Amino acid sequence: MIKNIPPLYGSEPGPTARKIGSYLMWTAFATTCLTSAMFLTGLAPNLLALSLVKTTAKIDISWTEWFMGIMPVGVLLFIFLPLMVYKIYPPELKSSPDVPIWAGNELNKMGRISAKEVGMALLAVLALGLWIFGGEFINATTVAVLVLCLMVMCRIVHWDDVLENKQAWNVLVWFATLVTLADGLNRVGFLKWFATGAAGALGGYSVMTIVVALTVLYFVVHYMFASLTAHTTALLPVLLTAAMAVPEMPVRLISLLFCYTLGLMGIISPYATGPGPIYYGSGYVSRKDFWTLGFIFGAIYLAALLLIGVPFLLFYMG
Repeated sequence: MIKNIPPLYGSEPGPTARKIGSYLMWTAFATTCLTSAMFLTGLAPNLLALSLVKTTAKIDISWTEWFMGIMPVGVLLFIFLPLMVYKIYPPELKSSPDVPIWAGNELNKMGRISAKEVGMALLAVLALGLWIFGGEFINATTVAVLVLCLMVMCRIVHWDDVLENKQAWNVLVWFATLVTLADGLNRVGFLKWFATGAAGALGGYSVMTIVVALTVLYFVVHYMFASLTAHTTALLPVLLTAAMAVPEMPVRLISLLFCYTLGLMGIISPYATGPGPIYYGSGYVSRKDFWTLGFIFGAIYLAALLLIGVPFLLFYMG
């Protein structure tokens, strides 16, 4: 939808991109990465990470705990993100009076809200409510299956629509196999072997120095990955096991930090997360600008997580 706004102001990919299109596209992309980290259900690898944390460290993290842990960082960045982009990557056009008119016309074209749309909204609220408040009596996966069944039974979506969603089936197969493979590394002793060696190399440093170092390493190394799922599967169990081998390590703290970085690290390169190639391919942000902005905002996100998030998590967890 956002791609339809810049042409209203004569901003197209190329010489006129910086008029307003570049600003809007980068703001939207940076916000997508931020909200992917704020909400457990905002990014598919988030759920994979929780499964790996549970398998590796025997720690359960609820939807509420996830959100509350990152809330100060997420809300602060969310509020000031448009202003930060405005200062670092300003548009040439400083006002947009035509957008409300365009949005009103589009709403008129869509017509009144249908019964199916109301039903979909109610089921979405039901799912969120059970994920947030029902963790003690209903499994998160059961909630997803229940809501999907209700959607099909109420004919909000058809079963053919479910079958044709290849991306969702692909994620399901990846989850089923990757979690099992990660557990296999633990069973054959690889993680224990790596953890012993890593713990020896980290000896002599304070626990919080190790926490920060491992979090930065986990974040920065994503430059070598083109998939958050692959990154999570390959590194999360290994680095988490290494952290657990350090005496007095706050395992829940570093587990949450590893999980939160997944959404945030999506901003560092054009291929770091699924939406990245789409925003990059729009043509509004040049290759040089994309890499430069990715480095700048990646550093801002990581600094906020460490400087604000870590003290708050220590306080929040008591």
